[in-house]
Amino acid sequence: MSHSDLREFIDTLEKSGDLHRIKEEVDWNLEAGAIMRRCNEKGERAQLFEKIKGCPEGFRILGGPVATFRRFALAMGMDANSSYSEILDEFIVRRKNPIKPMLVSDGPCKENIYKGEDVDLFKFPAPMMHDGDGGRYIGTWNTGVCKDPDSAWINYGVYRLMLQDKNSTGVFILPTQHVGIIYKKYEDMNKPMEYAAFIGAEPLAHIIATTGVPYGVSEMDIAGGLKKEPLQVIKCETVDLLVPATAEIVLEGEILPHIRKSEGPFGEYAGYQVSGKMDRPLFKVNCVTHRNNPILTASCIGTPVDDSHIATNIGWISDIKIGLLNAGIPITGIYCPPESGLHLCIVATKTPHPNIATKIAGCIWADKNGQYIPKVMVVDEDVDPTNMSQVIHAFSTKAHPKRTTIIENAFNCPIAGYLDAEEKKIGMGSNIVFDCTWPKYWKAEDIPPRASFVDVYPKKIQERVLRKWKKYGFETN
Repeated sequence: MSHSDLREFIDTLEKSGDLHRIKEEVDWNLEAGAIMRRCNEKGERAQLFEKIKGCPEGFRILGGPVATFRRFALAMGMDANSSYSEILDEFIVRRKNPIKPMLVSDGPCKENIYKGEDVDLFKFPAPMMHDGDGGRYIGTWNTGVCKDPDSAWINYGVYRLMLQDKNSTGVFILPTQHVGIIYKKYEDMNKPMEYAAFIGAEPLAHIIATTGVPYGVSEMDIAGGLKKEPLQVIKCETVDLLVPATAEIVLEGEILPHIRKSEGPFGEYAGYQVSGKMDRPLFKVNCVTHRNNPILTASCIGTPVDDSHIATNIGWISDIKIGLLNAGIPITGIYCPPESGLHLCIVATKTPHPNIATKIAGCIWADKNGQYIPKVMVVDEDVDPTNMSQVIHAFSTKAHPKRTTIIENAFNCPIAGYLDAEEKKIGMGSNIVFDCTWPKYWKAEDIPPRASFVDVYPKKIQERVLRKWKKYGFETN
């Protein structure tokens, strides 16, 4: 089932038992963030804050919209109990079949329109998420929209927005991101870049913005593929950009050239407040449109697991899996544990030749998304990458320390927690691959059999034990 808007998705979450309504008044100043953070760490339901201190009646916050794989599956219209591999494979199938967006002339996002001096971003329940943050963040689960000046390509991406005053925000932009590449073109021409940010759209419009599709590829088209029907978009009021017609809130304006203002720090997906206070681009908001009783979607990013570790996870790993298969590597499974903060990719493979682990790692690090994953672990095909018991066993007993390969002077994400101050400035660190496969040159008799239920007992004995399991007095299979 494709959701037409955020409110329909909220209904789905409520029906599946994945939504919790908070009717008690909650303060936007740290209290809401603390609730969201604890819910993330406890694997709790999404939180709908229905009464925010100091905000107009009816203005709400939805915390952690897709902070679990259950909620991600529901956003895809899949069974909530779908496995990681099932979600990943379905995501890959759909992203390979893009559908162009449908331009509409009117939509709920236009129910209220404010321009110029009437713009007041402080009326929205933008939370002060973490103690020590640089300010209130209106954009933690939002999508930024800009257009390449050399083509008609409109880019969607998730870029955080910190309130600076009633009509401007800071924007976290990295030079390696698509928005950074596009913004530099405008700065080189000494021109402002038209920009919009939408908040609270149907979930797949936000999810696709986290995935890092190739440069020049329309996220709107891929969102249509994920939905299995066109994404309905509408023209902005004051800029030549397209946003989902059912978005809860839309901010329109421009990012000024060569203007910077202090932004941050903020809790990051690596699990630390590492981005620091820095001068970053300024988004001047000239127009705001929103639905009646708008819902601000928010993600209290920090120690895993939260929305970034789920949505970005599937997007990145789908890209990496496609690349590995296109390279002819016989992988049998792949997983990015969300608890790793997107810093570890585990790949299971058949071993056609020696040094397959370094070949796999090289393919991953050459990928646009894979370049942000500094640690790669390669295991044999008899290991399920999503089964941490099997992975830890393979890592601890099969990975010879001398077959660990470190690549120095490699690009690392500048907000990785382990980089020192100088390394953060230029995004320079190291990558590592752990080879947890049996060496290809070993003879069959040199490989010790694994002493597990499925490996050291005859099939007939296994079947008998499973058949009689409950008769033995055990309650579960």
